[in-house]
Parts: sequence; structure tokens; C-alpha cells
Amino acid sequence: MSRESTVALRRATASDAGAAADVWLRSFATALPGVVRPRSDEEVRAYFRQVLVPLRETWVAETPEARAIVGVMVLDGGLLSQLYLAPEWRGRGIGDRFVRLAKERSPQGLSLWTFQVNKPAHRFYERHGFVGVEWTDGRGNEEREPDVRYEWRP
Repeated sequence: MSRESTVALRRATASDAGAAADVWLRSFATALPGVVRPRSDEEVRAYFRQVLVPLRETWVAETPEARAIVGVMVLDGGLLSQLYLAPEWRGRGIGDRFVRLAKERSPQGLSLWTFQVNKPAHRFYERHGFVGVEWTDGRGNEEREPDVRYEWRP
């Protein structure tokens, strides 16, 4: 049985906030080493604990055998605001499953932002039918990093 088939996607609970934040932190550091984070690790953990998990539609990918969180996705209406996987779990179909779930949850369409330097993310989202519609110089985000807004319309 493949590893991705053993991973369950489920809504996050309060007790998942720390592990989900840790996935975000590890993934960001691995995928975007040149992007400066404006928030400390503890501020990121607090944001997951106080905002994302209780106030947004937050999903996690969990391994049943270890009950380990290996991915996190956050939806805010039609905005796919977060999608991060533990680095060792990338390329195993979990991101594909998250995007399918996001499309099911927002069948009228989705938008998202990603940094221009994150070429693997561009390829991933474009493979899933997202189209780049706006490029910025980064003045509108905390990282001050040029980004691109993608949209998916059914």
C-alpha cells in the first residue's frame, strides 16, 4: 500500500494547532530558504492556535499509524490561504488530495497567492488548472517578496 493512501485528511482540532504550525515552519524553511519570515516561530504557532484552527477552515493530513500531522491546508471562503506539507511527504499525492478537497469545498472557484520564487508551487498549481492573474512587487505582503495570485475557475 502506498504511503499517501494511508494518510487521512480531516478537519483540524485545537490539539492539532502545534503540529500543523510545525509542518508549516518546516515546509516554509525547506521550500523558501531565501524568503525572510517576518514572524517568529512562536508567533506562527500562536497564529495557528488563535486564528487558523479556530476561525478558518483548517484541514490536516494525518498518518494513522503514528497519528502524525504531515500536511496542512487552510481555506478562507474562496481563498486557499495555506497549503504546506512536511518536506519528507512532498511528492506523494497529498497536495493533490488537498487541492481536490479545496475544489469540492469551493466549487465556484478558488484563488491563492504564492511567491514568484516558488517555481515548484507554480508548476503544482498550474497542473491543477490554476492560472496566474496578478503579479506584484511584494509591497502588499509581510515578507516584502514578489508574489503571484492564481485563480481556478470551474
